[in-house]
Amino acid sequence: MHSADAGAPDGDTWVRSALAELSAMPGVHRAGLALAEGGGRRLLFSASDRDNGVAVDWCEVDAYEDVPLNHSVRTGEQVVGTLDHLAGEYPAFIGRQAASTCAIASVPMVSAGHVHGGFALFYDTPQPFDHQQMQGLEDLGARLGAGLRRAQRATTHASRSLTDEPVPEGAMAATYRVVAHPSAVGPARGFMRSSLSGWGVDADTIEDAVLCLSELVTNAVIHTESGCELRVVLDHGVLTTTIRDGGSSRVVDLSRVSVEPLAVHGRGLQIVSAVASRWGSELDAVGMTVWFVLEPTVEPKLSEPV
Repeated sequence: MHSADAGAPDGDTWVRSALAELSAMPGVHRAGLALAEGGGRRLLFSASDRDNGVAVDWCEVDAYEDVPLNHSVRTGEQVVGTLDHLAGEYPAFIGRQAASTCAIASVPMVSAGHVHGGFALFYDTPQPFDHQQMQGLEDLGARLGAGLRRAQRATTHASRSLTDEPVPEGAMAATYRVVAHPSAVGPARGFMRSSLSGWGVDADTIEDAVLCLSELVTNAVIHTESGCELRVVLDHGVLTTTIRDGGSSRVVDLSRVSVEPLAVHGRGLQIVSAVASRWGSELDAVGMTVWFVLEPTVEPKLSEPV
């Protein structure tokens, strides 16, 4: 187990500070924050116009809901424009906006090579969205992403067990404990293969999932003394696999992976990055959680959620 970062804020403190900074930007009358949860299938959202005094007022949203901020978190792309400009792609979302809003910017928060969340700015004054402003928003996303990363590392999960985490209604889920020994990687692959086969996932996706799982579980059992836990969830055609160890002190940094292509574990992370639709990691005061997402073709079978 490693100690929390000295001076790192707790999660609520960081969120309040970030929302205060964002809402104080020129022309901004409302700001929102979204943090990736549940392996990227869900987002936690809060905003500057909520009562966040005692505790941050979060709501859980589907990461695939068609709104600009979700798009930024999923893809790492900025979405900016006037309401008229964005109405064609996000008609329902734009229709819900306050009359005082005339432009919106949604920006990913990036750290260690991947997206951890995003922020949205609601402007009541026209915006140029020129190169200088876009670069400034990108830089702000990187700075907030780094701050979020520090806050996450200083935070201990209330429950470290994946079995205690909720499963979306109607989803298929299975959890498996991997002991801290290289010989346990094979049984973990077998668990993944049999679970997905039983759920009717196509063969190509099963092979991709097993490949990614093998790389991440191998990393976990090599770098910790407590093994890891894995959970796979199939929800509306989206396959999310989460691996949580109990004592890794390494932060997965995709930017360094690319410059060391021959490193064994670096190559493994490159494989995950290339094969998965999305992936990410979170390091807290107890250990590392890594997740990846695949979007398979599924032939439904009669099977009960685990």
